[in-house]
Amino acid sequence: MTTVLVVDDDFMVAKLHCRYVSAVPGFTVAGVAHSGADALRAADRIRPDLVLLDIYLPDMDGIGVLRALRAAEARDADRQPADVLFITAARDAGTVRAALRAGALHYLIKPFSQAALQEQLRHVASLRTRLASLDEARQEDVDQIFGTRPPGSRELPKGLAAHTADLVDRVLRAHPQGLSASECAEAGSLSRVSARRYLEYFAETGRAEVTLRYGGTGRPERRYRRLG
Repeated sequence: MTTVLVVDDDFMVAKLHCRYVSAVPGFTVAGVAHSGADALRAADRIRPDLVLLDIYLPDMDGIGVLRALRAAEARDADRQPADVLFITAARDAGTVRAALRAGALHYLIKPFSQAALQEQLRHVASLRTRLASLDEARQEDVDQIFGTRPPGSRELPKGLAAHTADLVDRVLRAHPQGLSASECAEAGSLSRVSARRYLEYFAETGRAEVTLRYGGTGRPERRYRRLG
């Protein structure tokens, strides 16, 4: 279970983010803070795995909070550093650069959809799982870990709809062993052609892998399994 500290000066926004986090399997909200000082005290007390951090706070900005957090972690050899995901309305490039240099894992600009935040959370979970399983990294492992965007965060190409992509994604999640385009179409009440387009898009963008299942005659069946 990944524990999360939500930091936002707006009580209603913080509550909304908590709801988004709680809806993702494997994540739980361990604390909420509405100022920088409260965030640092909460992080010291609960030692979260992930901090969702706003830039605009009443007493200090989020960059300062992150720097103070990293300093506190460095002073305690037994303390496991937290990952930090900025969720903020700050759009200026200087702030984005400062967040990156301070050690943020990613930066999500408000307003954003529930799906966008939850995709980032799943990306965090995937990275944590990958890192925990590695003794020695290959270049492809490093490329994925340090990639600027998680698979699936790209804008959909013309002709594909977000709600249908979400539907196909849910079908893939419900079939971790993999399934064919026909099976996906049946499970999602889609046409086979439509299901195949979205599955192929997921495969192209790294959200799914394709394997071939050979039968007696004819072309092998393409089967899709979600990654991450």
